[in-house]
Amino acid sequence: MGANLQAETVQELEGILQGVSLARDLVNEPLNRLNAIQFAERMAAAGEEAGFHTDILDLARIEALRMGGLIAVNLGSPEPPTFTIMEYKPEGAKNERPYVLVGKGVVFDTGGLSLKPTPNSMDMMKCDMAGGAAVTGVLYALAKNKIPLHVIGLVPATDNRPGGLAFVPGDVLEMHSGLTVEVLNTDAEGRLLLADALSFARKYDPELVFDIATLTGSAARAVGKEGLVAMGTAGDERMLQLKQAGNRTHERIVELPLWDEYAEHIKSDIADINNLGKAEAGAISAGKFLERFIEGTPWIHLDIAGPAFLTAPDSYRGKGGTGTSVRLLYDFLKSTY
Repeated sequence: MGANLQAETVQELEGILQGVSLARDLVNEPLNRLNAIQFAERMAAAGEEAGFHTDILDLARIEALRMGGLIAVNLGSPEPPTFTIMEYKPEGAKNERPYVLVGKGVVFDTGGLSLKPTPNSMDMMKCDMAGGAAVTGVLYALAKNKIPLHVIGLVPATDNRPGGLAFVPGDVLEMHSGLTVEVLNTDAEGRLLLADALSFARKYDPELVFDIATLTGSAARAVGKEGLVAMGTAGDERMLQLKQAGNRTHERIVELPLWDEYAEHIKSDIADINNLGKAEAGAISAGKFLERFIEGTPWIHLDIAGPAFLTAPDSYRGKGGTGTSVRLLYDFLKSTY
């Protein structure tokens, strides 16, 4: 079969591989080489190279947008947060309304004051921005291969530390959407950044929103490194298309439910919702939390906590950052037109 590959197919595969390699490289960078500002600069550099536009919001603009989740997680850090908007809008895009990809960009996660244990937990947390890295890789591959789709990537970025003014369990945050959140655990921080980015995403009147995040140990325990956990409100047809893309790219999807009863898990006595959920169904209550910030917009949440970073080589994925969900989302988006 190799001899029959068309030159343009090889060219396209090269673009996809470059996107995956970019995501892997970003995930593998340690915090002292990739803080939130450096991460944003790398996204901008990728845009220059591949052909998409980048806008980096600094702390003043993040504060003006009242992104209470991102601001709170950043409080313990000596370095400011960033919020990066990547936009690929080619001439003759096939979609009238954009696809929006939101990626978690926690460049290092100590857990904050709800400190993680170091072995097998905190020691790998340079990978907690794998969702943001994947979004960058997808935009890069789409632009390199001149895929005629309008796609926007949003990456809120900061580290999560227990320094100086760090947010504490019991704090109540006012989010970008106006909802209030009671913080019960500062290590459930990814959903706080994503919540602000998801409510920001609604202003684009998107066709479909994805968020991609190393969000919960619960998802990793449920399906291991073998699959991605998905849930959302985009409907059965789109979820089936995503599963088919997952089977084609071997980045396979396990769908979890978002039944109404799970809303009980994030009830708060003093705020609209809390950020922790219960011991059971942790991946789902995290999804249920995010759902509140993207209501009325078709949305799929991908929890990549299991496959994003491997501690031992695994087939073609190697060791370390895998770039998981780059090929999946590229395949899914390309198959939509």
